[in-house]
Amino acid sequence: MASTTFSGPVTSTNGFIGNVTGTVTGNLFGTVGARSGAGAVPTTSNTVLLTTTGTNALTLADGVNGQTLRIVMVVDGGDGTLTPTTKTGYTTVTFTAVGNAVMLQFFTTQGWMVVSNYGATVA
Repeated sequence: MASTTFSGPVTSTNGFIGNVTGTVTGNLFGTVGARSGAGAVPTTSNTVLLTTTGTNALTLADGVNGQTLRIVMVVDGGDGTLTPTTKTGYTTVTFTAVGNAVMLQFFTTQGWMVVSNYGATVA
């Protein structure tokens, strides 16, 4: 495995987010969380697998400056509409089919911003 020198935010297995500078050997992967039904999307994972169980209202609390979050719909039981607490450039993201996905990044002064979108409706 190759060594990589990096500097930037990392998330520990218990959800702590902090800055690390150093050399890492091996592969780095983020954690995968889940949300089933209506409610808060967790901000302690890099990727959240979304299962809707009807027409679900989803919320997203503020993150940490520079944090990225991917949300992917994996089970379509109905539309899931995400409304982040703080955001710039949109009001909601609606997931309507398996495979819909967004990548968001949080900035202290702008909130969650959409970095990429695959099939979801950003309005």
